[in-house]
Amino acid sequence: MGEAVEFLAYNNGFSNVHFETNHNNMIIQQNDLLVHHHQQQQQQQEDSWFEEEIDVHLKWSFALNRVLHKGTSEYQDIALLDTKHFGKVLVIDGKMQSAEVDEFIYHECLIHPPLLCHPNPKTMFIMGGGEGSAAREALRHKSIEKVVMCDIDQEVVDFCRKHLTANHEAFRNTKLDLVINDAKAELEKRKEKYDIIVGDLADPVEGGPCYQLYTKSFYENILKPKLNTNGIFVTQAGPAGVFTHKEVFSSIYNTIKHVFKYVRAYTAHVPSFADTWGWVIASDQPLCIEAGKMDKKIAERIDGELLYLNGATFVSSTILNKTVAKTLKNESHVYAEDNARFIHGQGVAYRI
Repeated sequence: MGEAVEFLAYNNGFSNVHFETNHNNMIIQQNDLLVHHHQQQQQQQEDSWFEEEIDVHLKWSFALNRVLHKGTSEYQDIALLDTKHFGKVLVIDGKMQSAEVDEFIYHECLIHPPLLCHPNPKTMFIMGGGEGSAAREALRHKSIEKVVMCDIDQEVVDFCRKHLTANHEAFRNTKLDLVINDAKAELEKRKEKYDIIVGDLADPVEGGPCYQLYTKSFYENILKPKLNTNGIFVTQAGPAGVFTHKEVFSSIYNTIKHVFKYVRAYTAHVPSFADTWGWVIASDQPLCIEAGKMDKKIAERIDGELLYLNGATFVSSTILNKTVAKTLKNESHVYAEDNARFIHGQGVAYRI
């Protein structure tokens, strides 16, 4: 007979896997209790899992090598995990934020389109982005002179700077201005304007620290006035799959349409997210989305080779499937603090 696997749930999404077997050669005799105890400890260490609850009846499980960090800051639950399949992964409020092996998909899609659409980008303000990957991609552009990365959570920034080796150079770059503050408050108090503003924020969950930064009032009254004349705004916009795009993606897109003249939604599959993901790019100037021109700019402007994005890939990412396109066309919800939409999950404030 084969092995039966039973998932034993623990707090904060962590679990162990218990194996049951009928193989005769695996039967441990009574006089081998010490060996059995040692094997149990070793098995428990080898078979640790993390479970992300995507929905009430749906979980996404990751086998772990070890837990690098687990704790609760003032703002959110944080875990940095070393997984067997996806490498190091950052989990905030129980939600996968990025994985070492495929984060390049998310961050290339987030950062390079607005920089390539802009005629001569020099300054960028990143809301969130504490792990440093968004800043890393932005700093590859030769024209960039200053990147402000504003994250609310010092603890996230500190352990990402320590453990995510791919971003060590970005954190040391003299063009990076790292600020620990609420992005809304930081933008309000700053007098300068930016060529690009990026929303690299955690997903809006009930009780989380970020949902106010997806509202029409924030985009209209605080963010847009901080963009230069040719300025471009881009934000991650949550799950965008056939079954998940109505959670927040369509609402974020429709909200931004009420603030900017030219708005495009685009998507890509991110394996570690177990879904298609969405972004929204916006400006009051026309967005140049042409494969040949984007490829030319990639060759001229960016140090090193992109792993995922080229002109054709970006153009194709703006072509949405029929179900999602229809929802975006008919969406009427405008994101506001008093009628916010959330993805499944809870933030620290809600649990308290």
